[in-house]
Amino acid sequence: MAGRAGRPGEGGEQPQPPVTGARISLGAGVKTGNDKTVALLWGITLFLTGIGLIMVLSASSITSYTQDQGFLGVFWRQMLFAAIGLPLMVFAATRKLDFWKRWAWWFFGAGLLLQLLVFTPLGFSAGGNRNWLAIGTVQGQPSEALKLALVVWIGAVLLKKEKLLGKVSHELIPIIFPGALLALGLVLAGRDLGTVIIMAALVIGAMYFGGVSWKTLGIIVLGGLLAVVFFVVTSQNRMDRLFEHAGGGSDYSNLGWQPQHGLWALANGGVFGVGLGGSKAKWSWLPAADNDYIFAIIGEELGFVGAMLVIGLFIGLAVLMLRVISRSRDRFGRAVVGGALVWIVGQAFINIGVVIRLFPVLGVPLPLISSGGTALVSCLVTMGVVISIARDAKLYQEEIAGSPSVAR
Repeated sequence: MAGRAGRPGEGGEQPQPPVTGARISLGAGVKTGNDKTVALLWGITLFLTGIGLIMVLSASSITSYTQDQGFLGVFWRQMLFAAIGLPLMVFAATRKLDFWKRWAWWFFGAGLLLQLLVFTPLGFSAGGNRNWLAIGTVQGQPSEALKLALVVWIGAVLLKKEKLLGKVSHELIPIIFPGALLALGLVLAGRDLGTVIIMAALVIGAMYFGGVSWKTLGIIVLGGLLAVVFFVVTSQNRMDRLFEHAGGGSDYSNLGWQPQHGLWALANGGVFGVGLGGSKAKWSWLPAADNDYIFAIIGEELGFVGAMLVIGLFIGLAVLMLRVISRSRDRFGRAVVGGALVWIVGQAFINIGVVIRLFPVLGVPLPLISSGGTALVSCLVTMGVVISIARDAKLYQEEIAGSPSVAR
């Protein structure tokens, strides 16, 4: 990947700008370019959130009514969490990097504690996974908060151990042993393998962009693949889903019901869709229409054009985050934005891949769009952290563009 080349700051040295003529011309345009990056990050995040609210309103109306919540029950709950998440995103976006570095260990500890609570009387199971908390009338998935805490913590650890990186033992401890294994183990204990896969990818992404050695990355990837194979072959349900996917939906009346109806919904949309609110699949034909399979409803109601718009927005988000990574001040920023990129954009394409039958059903929602309050809040706050790092990257680029060494 292009983001890997020339990883600055490796070996404990601060990144130094190259003394070239191109860098001189950069000085005049740095402010505008980086301001555009921040503005576009805000714009795409809010646009995706807006699309999500509209599509949750449409996709959830029937199931919400049949569950005695009225046609708007799920939508109002999603609106409430959006109203909570957006101010938190603003708060996160306006923090300086020192805030995240200083509180990283505390955030990670709090995330682990929340995840532990699912095994107390406050926790409960949904969809076969014990990954939920209920405090009064408020329900949520603590693993969503743990994702953010984990990626910020990894960035802080990599920065702290910068002079020791390159040594496998220091790159694995404490990030993998015990940090990531403890976080992933707690989620896996609740049998939520889909979330564990996303978290594992997040860890690898943060370490990749944070600049750990290829040897360490190879060890982690190999270990992760072996773990996934083990947990799949030791679960009859997961094996059944895998064989159903390999069989192309032959088990239509059972495990193949949801993916087959998802494909039919997409096919029904054609180029321009049947119109907003006109989905047939949401009339109790497609399970999780407002959550894991909301992309199928987007394709049905908004057509190929609407589906490609959503895909294009996530691609745009990826490009912007790669730009932030390339301009970040230090290893912390690169690791955190890299982990967030793999998490949010990677999860989006896994979700879309499941709907179009590239992957077996994994049970992961479409970030910023699917219904799910804690997932929405977590993604919004994470994008706030990314914007915080982008703002710092803007200042850093202005500093190096105006420094005497560069002016020469």
